[in-house]
Amino acid sequence: MRVEKLPPVKATLQPSNHPYLNGAWTPQHEEVTATDLDVIEGRIPNDIDGVYLRNTENQVHQPLGRYHPFDGDGMIHQIDFADGKANYRNRFVRTRCFQAEQEAEGSLWGGLMDKASVSLRPGFGAHGSLKDSSSTDIIVHNGKAVSTFYQCGEGYVLDPATLAQEGVASWVPLDGISAHPKVDQRTGELLFFNYSKHAPYMHYGVVDRGGALVHYVPIPLPGPRLPHDMMFTQNWSILCDFPLFWDEELLKRNVHVTRLHEGLPSRFALIPRFGQPEDIRWFEADPTFVLHFINAYEDGDEVVLDGYFEEDPYPPPIDNADGYGHMMAYVDEHSFKPKLHRWRFNLVDGTTREERLDDRIFEFGMMNQRYLGQPYRYAYSTTSKPGWFLFNGFVKHDMLTGNSWSLQLPEGVYGSEAPFAPRVGAVDEDDGYLVSFVTDENRGTSECILIDCKRFEEGPVCRIALPHKISSGTHAHWAERSVL
Repeated sequence: MRVEKLPPVKATLQPSNHPYLNGAWTPQHEEVTATDLDVIEGRIPNDIDGVYLRNTENQVHQPLGRYHPFDGDGMIHQIDFADGKANYRNRFVRTRCFQAEQEAEGSLWGGLMDKASVSLRPGFGAHGSLKDSSSTDIIVHNGKAVSTFYQCGEGYVLDPATLAQEGVASWVPLDGISAHPKVDQRTGELLFFNYSKHAPYMHYGVVDRGGALVHYVPIPLPGPRLPHDMMFTQNWSILCDFPLFWDEELLKRNVHVTRLHEGLPSRFALIPRFGQPEDIRWFEADPTFVLHFINAYEDGDEVVLDGYFEEDPYPPPIDNADGYGHMMAYVDEHSFKPKLHRWRFNLVDGTTREERLDDRIFEFGMMNQRYLGQPYRYAYSTTSKPGWFLFNGFVKHDMLTGNSWSLQLPEGVYGSEAPFAPRVGAVDEDDGYLVSFVTDENRGTSECILIDCKRFEEGPVCRIALPHKISSGTHAHWAERSVL
């Protein structure tokens, strides 16, 4: 392995006992390019060709207020597989806020748990007072990687092969884009939504395969909401209105506190891909909150949507958490209890049918992106360590039979979201690899693992050393060579 280090960024973060600034969540400030990575075990298959991109939160400066793990500065980690070899690089996302704080040599914005008055400058997020750290998700569209923010942010463009940065995507509207835009590989279109504190409170848009915004319409809502994800089928886009959103009375005083609004249902908006507000079909369902969906498809007169239904979207604080009880509960899957769930929306009679697919706690679902928006059979979830936002295993689901296969990581070893990388020349839907970065807290090291999805429970077929320890984080993406 050959490693080239870039000049260090200016950092003022001080040691603390914060649970999400230590351990597997210790921020990584080093930027490197590493070639010809060393293989620890197995071999790098010749039939994996593309790049794995992972977004992580890495706080650079001392927080102005109470730190939330989603406040950290976005850093993209990339590993490039080709011809049985792998190279790695990582770069901070040079957002406007990141660059402003580098110039100021300190924090200028508060975080998700802070009052607006904590920030020293106006923000870019849905709050209007947050730093757009672009640290949540990353996708590839039109040959470009786009990183996103937990709430609505600007959407920053990087070269997926080199991580060279190109600034804000030209198509991003004034209200930004949500954390999870979707790419339809069948058409090459990117679908997105955003939300804000002013009427109509949500918009939906389509970007064509060439990177032009070709459709942008309002989705009228009763008031400000906090949706996080969306999904689509061949003909429909699916947007959400859940009963977990800001306290309306406190919001009038510019105080952002979420609560579960008892008595309100979950609502799903189905809009034709290029539809207008008058074309929206609204469906009601059991009250919940959904962080992430897996897939959706059309089945006769029904639209089928799979995702993770939260049994307790407003959990009580975790005891003995040193003042971080509420925050710890909101990021602990064993507190809000997401379960694999299916919604069926009948386009003829307007009814919704719901079905629990698995009663275990899962989240962060992945699947073969070639089947996104279409009927599919296999999905992949992560399991988590109770009390923590740390992934300690993976599960493969057969959505047709209900069978599942599990792979547990060793004690003290934590993974990342693991997208599916189709094997070169694959015919079967599950013929490929899950790709994940794992951090071993026992040794203070990180590596990349490949899991053969045809032999899921046998464990990694390859373990690849990474040049430094990587902070835990949220989302990741696989891009085949053909889309780079």
